[in-house]
Amino acid sequence: MGEIVRLTLVSHAMTDAMAAGRFPRDEPLNALGQRQVDATVDLGLVDAAVCAPEARARQTAELLGLRADVEPLLADLNCGAWRGSVLNGVGPAELTVWLTDPTQAPHGGESIVDLVERVRGWLDSLAERRGRLVAVTHPGIVRAAILVALSAPPKAFWRIDVGPVTRTVLHLRGGNWTLRSTG
Repeated sequence: MGEIVRLTLVSHAMTDAMAAGRFPRDEPLNALGQRQVDATVDLGLVDAAVCAPEARARQTAELLGLRADVEPLLADLNCGAWRGSVLNGVGPAELTVWLTDPTQAPHGGESIVDLVERVRGWLDSLAERRGRLVAVTHPGIVRAAILVALSAPPKAFWRIDVGPVTRTVLHLRGGNWTLRSTG
């Protein structure tokens, strides 16, 4: 069977929260982030585009010249009470639990396991689509999609580094996702 879906995941550009090491709120791109997005970034032929609902993802999609529909399932990891906090402002014991046990969400938001399952559901929903889809979203969503494609355990989530405005390409063939490229 030939290629069914070519999914290019694009992580949003830089924000003040990323630069400061804070858990994000719904915030726009900062000046550096706006410069990072070059409309000449070659995404190839695009049949459809979607983006996460947060301002930073919508702005990145716009700067890339995409007419993207908002997809709620691409929303960032819900960090609950930690939103807006700096990483080192979180209690070390809570942070250790969160970084080492993907089933836990000491911030009262979403666990990594829950995030991976949400992304798995979205990826499964693409089985009926055809063509080239671009999704502008968050590093956490890209990490989760890679875990799903590779059937990797949620514990590997933090071992995947996804920088601003990076592209990750997944292909869906015969009901299976494969990781095509990152960068």
